[in-house]
Amino acid sequence: MISSRREAWIGRLLLVVMMAVTLLPFLSLFVTALHPSGTYPAGLAWPGDPQWGNFLRAFEAANMGALLWSSVLIVLGVVPISILLGTMAGFAIGHLRVIGSRVVFLLFVLGLTLPFEGIITPLYYQVRDLGLLNTRWAIILPLIGLFMPFSVFWMRAHFVNMPAELSESARMDGANVWQLFRRIHIPLAMPAISSLGILLFLWTWNQFLLAIVLVDDPTKRTMSGALGAFQGQWGTDIPLLCAGSLLILTPTLAIFLIFQRHFVKALLQGSLKG
Repeated sequence: MISSRREAWIGRLLLVVMMAVTLLPFLSLFVTALHPSGTYPAGLAWPGDPQWGNFLRAFEAANMGALLWSSVLIVLGVVPISILLGTMAGFAIGHLRVIGSRVVFLLFVLGLTLPFEGIITPLYYQVRDLGLLNTRWAIILPLIGLFMPFSVFWMRAHFVNMPAELSESARMDGANVWQLFRRIHIPLAMPAISSLGILLFLWTWNQFLLAIVLVDDPTKRTMSGALGAFQGQWGTDIPLLCAGSLLILTPTLAIFLIFQRHFVKALLQGSLKG
């Protein structure tokens, strides 16, 4: 009993420490953003006269209305297609187990080891040869390809645990492969699909490197990609820079908080089946 209580208190203490480590950077950004423009705040000192207008100034100075629309277009171009292709490939590899599925799966796993930084140079020349530089397609198309290994890996982990008897009974009722996929397995895979959608949204919205290298027009980048230009313009205005950073982070935090139950449900589903 004493040992179990001690473990419980240690677990709670570690949880509090991890929460503090996670929330401290956001708290620092928020406090710094409320200081007068042009100052250099030190530590986490609360300003005597909080400048709430810094958020409005940062929004207008960075033209975040156009950046928000550009990010939405990029997300709509990347996330649905990545989910569709990843789900279909994961179903074929994990449940149908077509000929050569193990080799294909290993190739996708190898794709997980490719860092964005290692392929950015050849990717730049390829996008340039296609005439897509300085367009949103220069971000959308590479991200779809770069997200495919993880999407297939994620969905394959779900479909590989689906009982074969479920598909066999559906086939006995006359269902073909497409009907089996669309009417039987897609509804059962919604937790995994929704959690994958959350991850792809966060990664696309926060994409910085591709947006900076492949797109020169800040209004055609993602919100995070435009942070480089914003920092260059307000490099000495730390409070305004922090205010802009918080505005960029707000949509991703909101999406995660809204759909966190779906994400946790998918993780628990995988742990129970695995």
